[in-house]
Amino acid sequence: MLQIPELLAPAGDLERLRYAINYGADAVYCALPEFGMRSAPTNFTPEQLSEGVIYAHARGRKVYLTMNTLPTNEEADRLPQAIKDAAAAGVDAFIVADLGVLDACKTFAPDIDVHMSTQTGITNWAAARAAYNMGAKRVVLARELSLPEVEHITRHCGIETECFVHGALCMCVSGQCYMSAFLGGRSGNRGSCAGPCRLPFEANALPEGKPGRLHHLSLKDNSVIDKLDKLQAIGVASAKIEGRLRTPEYVAAAVSACLAGREGRAYDRDLLKNAFSRSGFTSGYLDGKIDGTMFGVRSEADAELTRKTLPALRELYRRERSRVPVEMKIEIEEGGEKLTVTDGTNKAFAYGDAEPQPARTDPTESLSRSLSKTGGTPFSAEKIDVEMDGGPWFVPGSAVNELRREALDALLKKRETLRPWPVNEVELPPLPLRTLPPHRTLRARFERWEQVPEQALSGVEYLILPIAQADRVPREWREKTLLELPRVMFGALEEDTARRIAATQDAGFAGYEVSNIAHLRLCRGLPMTGGFGLNVTNNLAAQYYADLGLRSVLILPEVKDSDISTIAPTREGKPVPTGVITYGHMPLMVTRACPLQNIHDCAHCDKTGVLTDRKAKKFPVRCGLGVRTIYNPVPIYMGDKPGALTVDYGVAYFTLESREETAKILEMIRTHAPFEGDFTRGLYFKGTN
Repeated sequence: MLQIPELLAPAGDLERLRYAINYGADAVYCALPEFGMRSAPTNFTPEQLSEGVIYAHARGRKVYLTMNTLPTNEEADRLPQAIKDAAAAGVDAFIVADLGVLDACKTFAPDIDVHMSTQTGITNWAAARAAYNMGAKRVVLARELSLPEVEHITRHCGIETECFVHGALCMCVSGQCYMSAFLGGRSGNRGSCAGPCRLPFEANALPEGKPGRLHHLSLKDNSVIDKLDKLQAIGVASAKIEGRLRTPEYVAAAVSACLAGREGRAYDRDLLKNAFSRSGFTSGYLDGKIDGTMFGVRSEADAELTRKTLPALRELYRRERSRVPVEMKIEIEEGGEKLTVTDGTNKAFAYGDAEPQPARTDPTESLSRSLSKTGGTPFSAEKIDVEMDGGPWFVPGSAVNELRREALDALLKKRETLRPWPVNEVELPPLPLRTLPPHRTLRARFERWEQVPEQALSGVEYLILPIAQADRVPREWREKTLLELPRVMFGALEEDTARRIAATQDAGFAGYEVSNIAHLRLCRGLPMTGGFGLNVTNNLAAQYYADLGLRSVLILPEVKDSDISTIAPTREGKPVPTGVITYGHMPLMVTRACPLQNIHDCAHCDKTGVLTDRKAKKFPVRCGLGVRTIYNPVPIYMGDKPGALTVDYGVAYFTLESREETAKILEMIRTHAPFEGDFTRGLYFKGTN
């Protein structure tokens, strides 16, 4: 018997939690004011969270708490209280992305299940298996996966998988988007995404100074509700609806459609589209058909259809669905009536004072019919027994109805019980304060061997090159060369990367630069350093990676200088080096869908392009390894401020540059020279919201 996938709905506030539960969701996900991926005034207070959990549990449903942002050290100080508030409320699971948060959840509330967020970058089996090894019960898979990829992970990873079946699609792979942070100071990884991909970014070639007008980074909403039977067949445990910031009407429409889809019934796709869409829906990722038809915008016509459809949508959640099975027994004798209702664990009773009258016919059928009318309550009468002492007895329908209401109300009150989890009373270690090391080193990362200058090793601690370039590295350079693994691995790239690791592990290289939890599994027992794709923003996460054996950790460029100085992991009593990007065109997005497919297909593409925004700035695009990377046109430069950031090393992160340019920039960094041309200090002095 195949397991029916759980239907998981968003709950932006207590009202929407009730609507989602009442209409038929099996579970909801929500957030406290901090640590959730949707910073909004409608998140839950601790008191509201308790109320929401009680409401859900009384109806046999679950509540998952999202704690999937990347906290700073200052915010991490408040993490224990948030975990304790969640445990006091009795939540059913945490959804986490940051490994420091994962560790804190396991430390303070070890009995609560942990689900790994899609922000962790679960794009392959190795990542899911790494999550399993870290103690996760479930992984939320990347939206970009095809059905065969979902099946491979689900059948072999050993833990539950959760798939998005309806809602918005981010253009970027979750957890690897830095566009909102770098263009506007609002971090998508910290719950404050400003949605810049919904603004104009045009792929057509435009003359200098002409702004882009078309929306070539805006994807239609995902909707694969009609494929729920296929997801069920491969063993997916949970079908997730995206949209904590959307309306109750949207949630009701999506839940209604998912219930129908799960049961194999037809659903009103037009009603669903009118609730919210961006010029329709796409199922391109799950279908494995990634092309220009996936793109769309929210038009005024779409918004008008939503306004017109609201009254019909509100009808969807007027009454609560009856889904908690109960058994009833009514006992009637000459002196009165007694109704017993049980859910298998709890029992409730109601007593009637209506004096029964002798009945001319057997009233069993009419009594059962009256007792079965549980509409508007969470309960469904699965079995009804009628016992009469003497009789047959007639009891007025109004009296039977009152007995039913009284007994079901009493049963619901018994089920509305707060069930807190135990917590461990431990203290987070005090924040370290790293002092400026006397000698800071430089590492140079190159996209291609052709970019590496002849004198690249002069004054450089390590070269970093993609593992696909390993054969190009001379043997005498290898002991100072780290091999970088792909930040995102879809499909066959996972197996290809594993093969390359096996082929290079005894070839004299210094180690591997890892940027995803999948790499931790693929490189077990091998020397590893941490890349920026690990998204380290706090000391808890840095220490977690150090404990796993990483020999150095690159701090995410979204972190402010004052927080950088308090990220100081250790291993066996010795400091583990930390670093920052001191030069580079920041990769703002890594995407599986291709914005260039808005203007031509892959057969007519040289794997390079440019996106022009509404301010006429041009963002380079490069394709490779099954993904597209969009770069900031203005590079980070900190070469002239060698002591500004308290780290052990800096990384010159070369991507678009020629060999001559890399040589020049390395010399500028070595001599602390000012940058020539436009540059940015990034977010090192500003931080993010």
